[in-house]
Amino acid sequence: MLKTSGLRPTRQRVALGDLLFARGHRHISAEGLHEEAITARVPVSLATVYNTLHQFTEVGLLREIAVDGTKTYFDTNTDDHHHFFDETNGEVTDIPGDSLSLGRLPEAPEGMEISRVDVVVRIRPRP
Repeated sequence: MLKTSGLRPTRQRVALGDLLFARGHRHISAEGLHEEAITARVPVSLATVYNTLHQFTEVGLLREIAVDGTKTYFDTNTDDHHHFFDETNGEVTDIPGDSLSLGRLPEAPEGMEISRVDVVVRIRPRP
């Protein structure tokens, strides 16, 4: 997967890729992946995890989900879909792309095009 995306398969990229993709589609933060790496005895710094996640995102292996100004998740499912964000536990779950309908999108500024639309629906338990 790394070779076909144009990334050199370094030991750390391969180890982090195994942790990311071995369990199917999932959403994870850099901190969460770093904790998993430490538990799996993969010697990587948090900075390396961030760099690797961003490299994977740049080549299309991951999708970055910015939930708010302080929390970013990375999604192994790069298909067209949206997300629920549970405000009580910080969990991100998928909303299938065809189960959300958007109205008219605005015109992109001159010389620009819309590449995709990401919708995050915040949820919490009813009182």
